[in-house]
Amino acid sequence: MNKKVVLSGDLSFNSLPEVFQILGGNSSTGVLRISSQYAPNPGIVYFVKGDPINGSDGSLHGLDAIYALFGRTEGKFEFVEEKVTIQRAIKKSRMEIVLDAMRMLDDGVIRKVGPPSFEEGPIPAGDKAEEPGAVPVLKGPPVDFLYVVDEEDFSDGRTVVKEGSHGKWLWVILDGMVKITKETPKGPLTVSHIGEGCFIGTFASFLFQEHARNASVTAVGDARLGLLDTQQLSVDFRALSPDFRRVLVSMDGRLRKVTNRATQLAEERDAGTKFAKGKEVILKKGSTKAGAYLITDGEGCLMAQTEKGPLYLLTLEKHDFFGNLPFLEMNQEPQQAAVMAPKDLKVKKLDVESIQREFEQLQGTLKSMVLNLNASIAATTKMALRLFQGK
Repeated sequence: MNKKVVLSGDLSFNSLPEVFQILGGNSSTGVLRISSQYAPNPGIVYFVKGDPINGSDGSLHGLDAIYALFGRTEGKFEFVEEKVTIQRAIKKSRMEIVLDAMRMLDDGVIRKVGPPSFEEGPIPAGDKAEEPGAVPVLKGPPVDFLYVVDEEDFSDGRTVVKEGSHGKWLWVILDGMVKITKETPKGPLTVSHIGEGCFIGTFASFLFQEHARNASVTAVGDARLGLLDTQQLSVDFRALSPDFRRVLVSMDGRLRKVTNRATQLAEERDAGTKFAKGKEVILKKGSTKAGAYLITDGEGCLMAQTEKGPLYLLTLEKHDFFGNLPFLEMNQEPQQAAVMAPKDLKVKKLDVESIQREFEQLQGTLKSMVLNLNASIAATTKMALRLFQGK
């Protein structure tokens, strides 16, 4: 049988149960491919005469993989009609699988796959809650084990990374939780707690120059970390377009700068309005204006708009980007902040569509790193806003 795409679409329009029903009603034989920007790898389901016989989703196979795929409510699907030779691993009928999966979703057994999000909950036992508000807990997308070369166990309270130390090691959290802290004159400030699927280390690890760690990382309870193949990831990173690489490195810089800013705000409620002097708004808060830009010369800044007035968040320098990129929502511009710059700021317009395509085609671990970095910036920015407003 020749390969032929006979069904494709968006999961937000046709859910996975509906797709299963369509393929079952037509007694279809072939391969269903399910992709999501929030999952490191595509999911695969093999159908024979309308019934799923096997599947894969990252490290999962068979029925476990198919159940996990029902957690994808956003993404694309494509069914190719072709001969299936893979061994049958599933005995349940299509309807049994769909009904079981829907029940498991309702019960929270199947993890929903979507944008990485931070959850504000109880502070882990023994950890002081800095005022104001709770410290967010960040959870990432499912772990892609392709570049995990070793696993390390860290007991409660053990330091993974010390602020100011040098090193290019990268880890992904496989199980448990760690906390990110910054030193202040008043003692360590907990910036965030991160859990399964989150990364320790950034894209700066792929650059040639040495860089110092911007914060300390300590295990909260027992944690298992996956050591990543930095050398291979570096090769993949260097294969990206120069503009996309600059965007990712600029995101690294944003996280470092907004973390430092949150630390300053924990010590004193300084709005930092002096940074806006001599600058004008070039991108308003809440703007829907399309486009993103790379600074080629000059300096700008991000000013958040809060109930208690404007708040300086960070400085934008040469090679930094600003504007709207579809896959980013960092709680900065344009959601929470305006971009300000002098009239003589020089910029280069980025090809947003091309960068978006590159993002969608990223290998799983790199894509997960981008999503995790985006969520980390959003969480830390929100913390800075709370500290300034005293909430």
